[in-house]
Amino acid sequence: MAKLASIFFSMVLVNNYLLVKFMGICPFLGVSKKLDSSVGMSVAVTFVMLMATAITWPIYTFLLVPFGLEYLNTIAFILVIAALVQLVEIILKKYIPSLYTALGVYLPLITTNCAILGVTLLNIESGYNFIESLVASAGAGIGFLLAMVLFTGVRSTLEYAKPPKSFEGLPITLVAASLVAVSFMGFGGIIESLFGTF
Repeated sequence: MAKLASIFFSMVLVNNYLLVKFMGICPFLGVSKKLDSSVGMSVAVTFVMLMATAITWPIYTFLLVPFGLEYLNTIAFILVIAALVQLVEIILKKYIPSLYTALGVYLPLITTNCAILGVTLLNIESGYNFIESLVASAGAGIGFLLAMVLFTGVRSTLEYAKPPKSFEGLPITLVAASLVAVSFMGFGGIIESLFGTF
């Protein structure tokens, strides 16, 4: 149980895909202006991460490895992720059209979101079993949500700031993102002292 907790909290805080590994930056910068779109995008990404892990881990373990086709894992995983994103897009369009419209072009971009592909590949590379992979994916999704919500708050504060002319727009956004990322560096020792290393 301590190992699962360590995996979960390290994915949320220490190995955060947005703020530490810098994967999935496109929606991080593009959708983080409003809280509802940030939360909606994060929930969609978390759902796709969990479902992709639940499907890709057995495909890799029971189909690719026994037939010596491990080198096809990236292609197989991208196909699974693309299918899941299409499913999410159809569901949002039918049941939550306002969120579907708010996410706009960033919703189909979940397919190419390297954070989702990164989670599925790193679960395999880390040697996690099925449950550990699901816990790692859930932690990565919650970490994605946490980073998006925090950065939405920072960006809403930046709306009232008056940065120098050369920092207006994207430059001040990137500086703010780097400061939020630096704040997550302190969690590394805390998680290790609470749960140890595995």
